Amino acid sequence: MTSRLAPDLLDPGQNRCAIDMTIDQANQQVKNCTEHMNARYGRVVFDEWAIVSLASRRAKILAYNGPRKDSFQKHFLDDAGSLQTGLLKQENAPGDFEFARDGVGTGFESFMVLGRDVYLICNNTVQSMDNISRDPLWLSAQVPFVDLSEKVRSNPVSV
Repeated sequence: MTSRLAPDLLDPGQNRCAIDMTIDQANQQVKNCTEHMNARYGRVVFDEWAIVSLASRRAKILAYNGPRKDSFQKHFLDDAGSLQTGLLKQENAPGDFEFARDGVGTGFESFMVLGRDVYLICNNTVQSMDNISRDPLWLSAQVPFVDLSEKVRSNPVSV
């Protein structure tokens, strides 16, 4: 009689059929997400977003879209504000995200874990997350963001 073991007990990585996303692929996914969010919201939700590596606890910009490309990295720690603790948690998994209601001006409104030490930073340099979320259209604008989160869970970004 042959015993059968669950495939994941034999080799946890064996059944993994997901292929990691490249930075270019992630960049395109983020662009698509922001376009869909803006369409649902009726105006720009996040006017600044960046894909950053936090390997060795140092921020390195891998992709950027927004009004302050030259100063984004320089002010990263200050702008992370209340999200800094969440960004540095070891338990973060691809697709996890967090919002900060107190992000004002250049203070970040959100991050999403894209892969090991790779994060998407989202920001509105004009409005706070508190103001954005007061609009009833915010509920539908979140759908593309959650969809992106699910894509990242199944295909995390690899640098």
